[in-house]
Amino acid sequence: MPESWPAPSVPRLPGTGRPPELYDSASQGRVSARPAGETARLYVCGVTPYDATHVGHANTYLAFDTLQRVWLDAGFGIHYTQNITDVDDPLLERATATGVDWRELAAGQIQLFRDDMTALRALPPHDYVAVTEVVDEIADAVATLIDAGVAYRVPTPDSAEDDVYFDTAAATRIGPWHLGEESNLSRDVMLALFAERGGDPSRQGKRDALDPLLWRAVRDGEPSWSTTVGRGRPGWHIECSVIALKHLGPDFTVQGGGADLLFPHHEFSAAHAASLSGHPLAEVYSHAGLISYQGEKISKSLGNLVLVSQLRQRGVEPAAIRLALLAHHYRAEWEWTEEGLHEAELRLAAWRGIRADDDAASADDVLDTVRERLADDLDTPGALAAVDDAAASGVDDPQLIGALVDALLGIEL
Repeated sequence: MPESWPAPSVPRLPGTGRPPELYDSASQGRVSARPAGETARLYVCGVTPYDATHVGHANTYLAFDTLQRVWLDAGFGIHYTQNITDVDDPLLERATATGVDWRELAAGQIQLFRDDMTALRALPPHDYVAVTEVVDEIADAVATLIDAGVAYRVPTPDSAEDDVYFDTAAATRIGPWHLGEESNLSRDVMLALFAERGGDPSRQGKRDALDPLLWRAVRDGEPSWSTTVGRGRPGWHIECSVIALKHLGPDFTVQGGGADLLFPHHEFSAAHAASLSGHPLAEVYSHAGLISYQGEKISKSLGNLVLVSQLRQRGVEPAAIRLALLAHHYRAEWEWTEEGLHEAELRLAAWRGIRADDDAASADDVLDTVRERLADDLDTPGALAAVDDAAASGVDDPQLIGALVDALLGIEL
């Protein structure tokens, strides 16, 4: 298993916060994200390592970093798992275009991602799992789905092996999952998103245009493994199903990721997991909003990327990057600007200048407000505003403000 990154220290605060409420994409309403036991179980989909880490990535991982900090403050333990999609079409295409071996490209981008997460003081996953480490386990899961009648083989003209697809209709009949339930989208919208986000609705031989690929048969020039379902490599969605079930089990607390993963990735990851385990994948499905830059959603295909590593290289303090992201609600869609980054730098300087004043605001009251804001669907703008007020007026205990900002917002003053 790849190493994740060093864990930042998290100060202990007086008292105890409360478990958070989150917006659940599946039910489209607010629900309690209180863990069923003493430990919160969290899965956040990791990067495909060929253009890491832009600020859209950072926004997602800091959203679920905030969630972990709220859980810790409420007295819960955390079991956090994240995957690395270190073999997939976009990575292979980039490797071919740049003339770099795909394994070398992935290794370099994974290390860059680690460095960025370390700089941003994100809490690391306990299980940091590369897809290439669990190919045999994924293949065995695909074989199980075939045997259960929810997957089928499709002959492949350019391979001696068969591709394997998930049978969405069969899965809907036998499992605790229904197509569209997590996304509440029309079929026409699902087909468009499926085509845009890695699916192949026009593939001949499929039983339904929305059936997703579970296993890609070997093709010339592509990496492949000999497994129980033949020679090839995993499809995209099944990797997260298998990794999550292995490390977290079914019905874990929160499945997290960017809003662009809601459909088809999280929809089908949930479907595969339900077919394998007989239980829902997660209790809550939570999604971070997408960030724009120069008038367009940040996209690797468009190339309008703002990379955390480039910001750091030009001397921007990681704490300011973090504050620029936390200034927006995690579910909001907004545009990254230099003005916003500058405002974050000014905010950071003001927080570091908080003065002691026995007659000014109570630091305990600030802590209570920050806790309430973060428990309310991770309202980081509200939490930042409470600290802004303390910076403007002074407080009776600046050290407590420094500790709460560190523990709950990940900002070391």
